[in-house]
Amino acid sequence: MHPYTIMTIAWVASIAWIAFVILTNRKAHPKALFYLFFVEMWERFSYYGMRALLVLYMTKGMLEYDYDQAYSVYGAYGSMVYATPLIGGLLAERFMGYRKAIMWGAILMMIGHFLMAFEHEYIFLTALAMLILGNGFFKPNISSMIGKFYSRTDPRRDGAFTLFYMGINIGAFLSGLTCGVVGEIEGWHWGFSLAGVGMLAGLIIFWMAQRSGALEDKGYAPHEATEDEVGDEEVPSYTLEENASSPKLLGLPVNWAIYIVSLLVVPLVWFLLQSHGLLDVIVLAMGIGMIGYLIFTSLSYDKVQRERLWVVLTLFFFTIIFWTFFELAGSALTVFTDNNVAKTSFLTTTMFQSLNPLYIMMFAPVFSFMWIQLAKAKKEPAAPMKFGIALILLGAGFLVLKLGEGMATAGMIPAIFIALLYLLHTLGELALSPVGLSLVTKLSPAKVVGFIMGFWLMSTSFAHLAGAKIAQMTNVDMSELMVETERLDRFNNSMENEDIKTAMLANKEVYKMYVGSSEDTSKMKELGFTAEDAKETHSVQEFVLSDFFLAELNKNGDKYHAVTVADKAIMEEAAKQEEGLYKEGLVKKAKISFLSTDASLKTKEPKQFPKDQIEEMMAASPNAAVSKTVAEDTLVICINVFMILGFVAIGGGVFLILLSGVVKRWMHGIN
Repeated sequence: MHPYTIMTIAWVASIAWIAFVILTNRKAHPKALFYLFFVEMWERFSYYGMRALLVLYMTKGMLEYDYDQAYSVYGAYGSMVYATPLIGGLLAERFMGYRKAIMWGAILMMIGHFLMAFEHEYIFLTALAMLILGNGFFKPNISSMIGKFYSRTDPRRDGAFTLFYMGINIGAFLSGLTCGVVGEIEGWHWGFSLAGVGMLAGLIIFWMAQRSGALEDKGYAPHEATEDEVGDEEVPSYTLEENASSPKLLGLPVNWAIYIVSLLVVPLVWFLLQSHGLLDVIVLAMGIGMIGYLIFTSLSYDKVQRERLWVVLTLFFFTIIFWTFFELAGSALTVFTDNNVAKTSFLTTTMFQSLNPLYIMMFAPVFSFMWIQLAKAKKEPAAPMKFGIALILLGAGFLVLKLGEGMATAGMIPAIFIALLYLLHTLGELALSPVGLSLVTKLSPAKVVGFIMGFWLMSTSFAHLAGAKIAQMTNVDMSELMVETERLDRFNNSMENEDIKTAMLANKEVYKMYVGSSEDTSKMKELGFTAEDAKETHSVQEFVLSDFFLAELNKNGDKYHAVTVADKAIMEEAAKQEEGLYKEGLVKKAKISFLSTDASLKTKEPKQFPKDQIEEMMAASPNAAVSKTVAEDTLVICINVFMILGFVAIGGGVFLILLSGVVKRWMHGIN
């Protein structure tokens, strides 16, 4: 079954389900809900579509980042994506109104997604900056807009947010199967372009909602608000009359001032994406400051309220642990899936990103029903217990991979184990995520509930930065293969090609120089290595293709040849392009080098072959033995890191469950 067949089936099923949901709920809710449902669905489609490709693009695309650099950029991006909504929500409530904030955020994100289609580092970083800022304006205000159509006591309110949440997950589910699949098969720029098209669709739908009057008089800026919109909602202390005219900032209408300033901030965000250490310091300082303020604030309240704030602080730390490990899905787990999961011809790496939203749609109703039934029986676990269960499920997901290691072939585990990991992680998410925000609002004093809500949401921002550091622990620097004794022993035991094995062992010291672990480069030059070879760090796969190593292999004859062939389909695509960076990138991507015993392949211009034929050549090449050994080494190191994460998560969950009695007493009747 072709990946596009799976994509088509997913779209048909999703369209049918959406139609059913709308038909059965159209009379119970205002039209605005369904417009906003589609706006959010398309925004999440674009966000998760880009996210599915991001690390793969940075490491396998034209940027050619190493994994450490890619993980750092991903962590910085995720951290700022979850931090900027705090500012965007404040600007919307005080100055812009939800409508303008949503429109401006959608425009910024649409531009960002389309810029991602241009494969150049400066454009790439600018695109990420636009996405970060756009998300800050869009994300907090689309959900706030929903709340404007329902009073706090409206029985339809929970149902409306349930439908809205469904839209989020449908968009996320389709993104990996569409943007991700197309990006991996047809080219990164096509995947990112589809994400841009999704955001454009959301923007158009929101514009139509405004033009049709479906949004009624909701979502205007404070100075534009009507008596009907304000209703019985809580509003700032200003009056409608005092804000009859648009406020000014720097001599400009405040909206235009915000638009201009947000564009001027793009270079700053661009800088922070690359200055990972500085961003770490800023976020850490914010975290320490917020924690210090919360502790100081708690001292001014009575014993009951003080202990309730201690609950928030306690669960905050466990929440950071959960999201730090959970968000590895977009970084280390994506790379692990790409390198160490056996995927059949109809599966791509990004398809696995669709499992989480699929599982949420399948099991969210089950969890909801289960909690209701347990509550009726007065056996529903308290929030700390749910958090502990979530951490245990999260840890169990990582430990499942250890079982997969026992069934691995050539360093590749069966795909069912990564699917089980995502299942257990999703069940953990369902046990923790819906509880957190609701609990914070119940435990916080009315005067500081906004601050504490922002503090709680920042946990995911902190988690992304911490996750980048953990993801880097799974990065295997294969240039060290022959340098570390343990890896050398593993290489010797698993290498099946005797010619490669003998030559590698005989030239261990030369390999050390080649990978940069020796400062003596003069011998390398004597042996025929270039100045670049003497300075740059290389992998074992590249070493076996070097002229020096080839000579070692052919000491007893001219058996092996270092050859380069080209993917015919990619070369044909490159021929259609005008001269430039994109064409150069395609040609580079098309060329594949390996050892071969077929001298006819050693031509000045690479011979072109279909992709499947090249894969057959590679499988018969001695390089296949090297790649197999590398994959096995990568698997061992990654599994060891994931096992540590699993035990830490389970240990944290068990500790929190044991502590739940104390924490529950601190809650003083709130559950």
